[in-house]
Amino acid sequence: MHKTKKILKELITSNLYTRYSNLLSLSDIPLFLIDINGNILFEFIPSPNFCTRVCQENVSQACPDYKCRLNSHTENRFVCKYGLENILLPIVVNDEILGYLAGLQVYLKENEYKKYMINIQSFHEYQFPKLENVAKSISSLKTVEYDKIKIHEQLCKQIAKDISFDLSKTINHTYSDVEKLSIEKEILEKKIIDLEAKNMSLVVNPHFLFNTLNCIARIAYFENSHKTEELIYCLSDLLRYNLKQDHQLHTIGTEIDNIEKYLYIQKARFKNRLEYEIDVPDHIKSYKILNMVIQPILENAVIHGITPKRDGGKICICAKKIKNNIIISVIDNGNGFSEDALQKIQNYENKSGLGFRSTDKRLKQYYGEQYGLKIVKSDYSGSTVTITIPTQHTAR
Repeated sequence: MHKTKKILKELITSNLYTRYSNLLSLSDIPLFLIDINGNILFEFIPSPNFCTRVCQENVSQACPDYKCRLNSHTENRFVCKYGLENILLPIVVNDEILGYLAGLQVYLKENEYKKYMINIQSFHEYQFPKLENVAKSISSLKTVEYDKIKIHEQLCKQIAKDISFDLSKTINHTYSDVEKLSIEKEILEKKIIDLEAKNMSLVVNPHFLFNTLNCIARIAYFENSHKTEELIYCLSDLLRYNLKQDHQLHTIGTEIDNIEKYLYIQKARFKNRLEYEIDVPDHIKSYKILNMVIQPILENAVIHGITPKRDGGKICICAKKIKNNIIISVIDNGNGFSEDALQKIQNYENKSGLGFRSTDKRLKQYYGEQYGLKIVKSDYSGSTVTITIPTQHTAR
């Protein structure tokens, strides 16, 4: 069973997650894989904070509402004691259950009232030290239309079938390598086309979104709310950049332009509590880098460095070329990563810290194991995180 668990996890991290990453990126509904004992093996989309803190016995195990329904060969759709919709889909190979695909953890529109019936006073201090944090976690629980839930459920069922199919081939070795590739390619092509068509309703039409933002910006202009107008245009540019799927590589200069818009919005939020400086020479801006690499590191600096400090702080982004490498540094003078935050980033079994780890993994997969992210310093004087990429793979 331990060997099967290892095969299952390797299959997810190396194959299926890559296969479905674009589709799953369109949804924010929780989805995760558990073994037959309820241990969480992998998270496609993390559970909400409320479920993690209140319902789960620990971060590595599913909540009791899932665990009491294990050992069933049938698909299970149920409502938990707090009124949240859930699914539990078995991964079956040779009539043996090897794990489950689970998730949803959202309210149907008709059951949203149950969110407001949760007794905040009933939770222990070890779950939520402050009552306002309980209220925030409850309010962040999502309410989703029935049609969207059904589409997400169909997507999950398809992924569960694919996991069972691929795991069966891995365990039984019933096909030659050529047959495996041919069958998998044919099935993948058909299912991806079908799933992409079904998944269209999970996404807000980008043109509608941008047209709406531009309309709001024009209203702000006519009302002489020029700051609001500028913020809306920055947000529109950020969304447009993040939705780009045509090229995996962008110039460092393009990334920096995107970062400046992000920092401009954060500056409006933090006002005098946030200062920033960008020092990236022009001769470096023309090199190329994987898109959306700097922003997750910058967000960590804002969350762990600037936000906890009463007087705020400063973030610096600088870059330099050393021999055949380009090193981009994100430096803040905050309080540094807490010990808990560092453990979450460094512990690959932990579901938190995914932004940092997934970015590091992307860089290593593309450039090689010697490249990626590194926490150079983190103490009470601040943190420094570096991004190292080679110049030979970033040709101008």
